Amino acid sequence: MNPEKEGSLIYQLIYERKVCRITSKYKIFNHEWDEATGQILFSSLDSSRDSQLGMIRFNVDWELHQLCKIVDTLALSGQEWTFSDLTSHFNSFIDKDSSVFHFIQMQIQRKKQLGKVRSSETYQATLNSFMSFRCGVDLTFDMIDSELMELYEAELQNRGLTRNTSSFYLRILRTNYKLAVEKGLTQDCHPFKRVYCGIDKTVKRSLSFAKIKQIKELDLSLTPSLDFARDMFLFSFCTRGMSFVDMAYLKKKDLKNGYLTYRRKKTGQLLTVEWTRQMQDIIDK
Repeated sequence: MNPEKEGSLIYQLIYERKVCRITSKYKIFNHEWDEATGQILFSSLDSSRDSQLGMIRFNVDWELHQLCKIVDTLALSGQEWTFSDLTSHFNSFIDKDSSVFHFIQMQIQRKKQLGKVRSSETYQATLNSFMSFRCGVDLTFDMIDSELMELYEAELQNRGLTRNTSSFYLRILRTNYKLAVEKGLTQDCHPFKRVYCGIDKTVKRSLSFAKIKQIKELDLSLTPSLDFARDMFLFSFCTRGMSFVDMAYLKKKDLKNGYLTYRRKKTGQLLTVEWTRQMQDIIDK
């Protein structure tokens, strides 16, 4: 192996004096392999690389376990088998029906069909994040255990994500895992028991009234797009934080007798806000 380049890890099997080599999907550097123990070595100098190596070692251990199970199954069948039979079983072990990536992608499509666009986007973000962690290598739901989830949580933290953000991804994964359990794709091994899936209280951040007034009085006449954005911000402020999507769907009939009444797109909640001179000035403009 060239010490300057990554090399592929290879599984070697010997049966009846014949040798079979299966090239894995995983690559490591020469200094990351301990020839004496047959184990991947970690470096204390690069935590992000250690996280990747931990994931690779997890995958390798699991695939070796599956190879042993396949060999045992073939041996117990009482029929003659070849290395070709072994590799065929091994290569087809992860199919679409048991693929985690495919399963989550199907949930994304289903949410889009139900009109749950925002929910589908959060699922897609989670899938992208998890696929990146896995370096694009798919897996089955019975591969998901507490060790893998701890590795994923550590990877998210190494990327600089807050605990609430990592919890957000883990909760969506947990939802899909529980759905897979319901569908009989795996037994529930409680893989999320040692990772944080809660919601931390965040420090409330707000602008002072003086800052709001400063924004209101800015002369943005030479930049119409910024002027419009400022007006939308101020309208949101006057309507107690109305979201942009709710502003976009407002109708004239929503304003009656000095009150603005609308239903939130996100929750369906009906809200009523008193109509003020400042709000009217923005609408007139």
